[in-house]
Amino acid sequence: MEIKNKYVTIKNSINGAPKESDFEIKVENVSLIIESESKDVVVKNLFVSIDPYHINRMKSQSSSQGTISFATAITPGECIDSYGVGRVLFSRRPDFRKGDLVAGLLTWGEYSIVKEGSLLNKLDPNMGFPLSYHLGIFGFSGLSACAGFFEVCKPKPGERVFVSAASGSIGHLVGQYAKLLGCYVVGSVGSQEKVNFLKERLGFDDAFNYKQETDLKLALKRCFPQGIDVYFDNVGGRMLEAAVANMNIFGRVAVCGVISEYTNATTRAAPEMLDIVYKRITIKGFLAADFMNMYAEILSKTVEYVKDGKLKTVEDISQGVESIPSAFIGLFNGENIGKKIVKVADE
Repeated sequence: MEIKNKYVTIKNSINGAPKESDFEIKVENVSLIIESESKDVVVKNLFVSIDPYHINRMKSQSSSQGTISFATAITPGECIDSYGVGRVLFSRRPDFRKGDLVAGLLTWGEYSIVKEGSLLNKLDPNMGFPLSYHLGIFGFSGLSACAGFFEVCKPKPGERVFVSAASGSIGHLVGQYAKLLGCYVVGSVGSQEKVNFLKERLGFDDAFNYKQETDLKLALKRCFPQGIDVYFDNVGGRMLEAAVANMNIFGRVAVCGVISEYTNATTRAAPEMLDIVYKRITIKGFLAADFMNMYAEILSKTVEYVKDGKLKTVEDISQGVESIPSAFIGLFNGENIGKKIVKVADE
């Protein structure tokens, strides 16, 4: 028995800002009959994650592509793998049965064939939360926010914390974790709507629209007259330079992403090295994969925070495989608030 699988691919490598014309929707036949010796699992995709780091995989060359399996280059014309949630349609493996809800490395399409050894985990259907949460607050975004803030930044109660791209999938969680710890928190975003969102809905102490600031260093000086202790960086570029200029002695910077540099190499950061040396500033990059050994512990705590109303999450959900390219492109135009997800099919 075969079914038709609609999926998204790129036509050619993308070395600048992504455009609709860079993508193509293809249809192929997928067999639901798996040989008895096969360990493949056929999954019907329900939700797929849309993340900016994929742009580095779509480039003809990027230094990130040889560092970790999640960052390998995407071949034009082939399926694009991404974290997703789905339901098992067929499996000969004893650990997965038809009907199981799963999360793992699926594809930007309607169906996925997951090979043995690929990331795939069963989900508890009785958690009582939307399945989409497993792509955001209960997924890699939540892991990056919690582990990146607490394990990399090593914050202390009362410290002054700055978060860039603070209304994004990770930033909006980091700010809340900082407030729960008792820190003073400021976020940078790209619109007044997002400023209001941070201050009124998430409880940030302050926020500013970086697009309306002619001097980012002065903007941060205004928000942090006593200096910055912790900077959670999702942006890189000029924002990193401005944050370093305003950091206190022994300040810490966790570099989670550098989205301002992904599509424009001319925006690469050049922080003042004398500040880094004399203020003894620590700048450390990290990946969510670095903290997979802590995932179960972090998930348990996060679930309790959400149940107790201490942690809020926001999702921006588009509908259908056809919406994936525009959803992805929107990340680089600042169109989303919260975690960007595409709903592929009904549960």
